[in-house]
Amino acid sequence: MQPIAVVTGASSGIGAATAIRLAGAGARYHVVLTGRRADRIDAVVERIRADGGSAQARVLDVTDRAAVDSFAQALDRCDVLVNNAGGAFGAETVAESDPADWRAMYEVNVLGTLNVTQALLPRLIASGDGTIVVMGSTAGFVAYEGGGGYVAAKHGEHAIAATLRLELSGQPVRVIEIAPGMVRTDEFAVNRYRGDRDRAAAVYAGVPEPLTADDIADVVTWTITRPSHVNVDLVVIRPRAQAAQHKVHREQ
Repeated sequence: MQPIAVVTGASSGIGAATAIRLAGAGARYHVVLTGRRADRIDAVVERIRADGGSAQARVLDVTDRAAVDSFAQALDRCDVLVNNAGGAFGAETVAESDPADWRAMYEVNVLGTLNVTQALLPRLIASGDGTIVVMGSTAGFVAYEGGGGYVAAKHGEHAIAATLRLELSGQPVRVIEIAPGMVRTDEFAVNRYRGDRDRAAAVYAGVPEPLTADDIADVVTWTITRPSHVNVDLVVIRPRAQAAQHKVHREQ
C-alpha cells in the first residue's frame, strides 16, 4: 500500500516544494496537501499529478481544532506528517509590537503544530513506521531584534519537537526538526512586512544565493527517506552567506 504523507501549509513556498518532492521519484508518497487557499493547493496537486505523482488537496486551517480533528478522522492512515504551516507577522520591537501579532504567530506555529500532531499521532503510531517533521527555524535558537514574537513561537515549536522525541521513545515514530535560516520564498517576508514588497526585498538585498524553498524540501525529503532506524533529530540549514542570525555577507 502506498504510504501517505500529510504536508500542512502546502499552498506555496517550502510546503509546496516539499509536497512535490515527496510525491516524486525516490519518495513516491501519496501526498495530502493542506492549506487555507483551495486554488493554491489545487494547483500544486495538478502539478504533482502531471508529473505522475499521487496527491490530493484538503482545505484546512491548522488553528481550527475541530476542523483538524475532522480531517484526521477522514484519513485511513498516515505515515508522514510535515508540520510546515507557520509564518511571521510584524517586525516591531517588543516595546512596540502588537500582542495580536504574537497571538497569531503562536496560534499557527505552535498550536497549529500541536493540533495536527495530536490528531494524527494515533495513525502515525499505527503505521508502524511513522515520521513527524517540525519546520522550525534558526529563530528557535537565537533571538534577534524585531523578531520577538516569531522567536518566541519558534522556540515553542522546538520545545514540541524535543519533548515529543522523548515521549515517543520506544514507539515506531521518528521526530525530525528542520531549522532553516535565510530562505527566499514568494510570500514569507512579504507577509511579515504586511505586503510591503520593498521592505521584504531589502531582507535579501546583496545576499548571494539565499536558500530556496526547494533547498529545504530537498533536505526534508532526505531526512524522511533515511532507513527507519535512522532519526535525524535536527538539521540547521543556512545559505553559505549567513554565518549566524546577525552575520550575513552582502555584496555591494
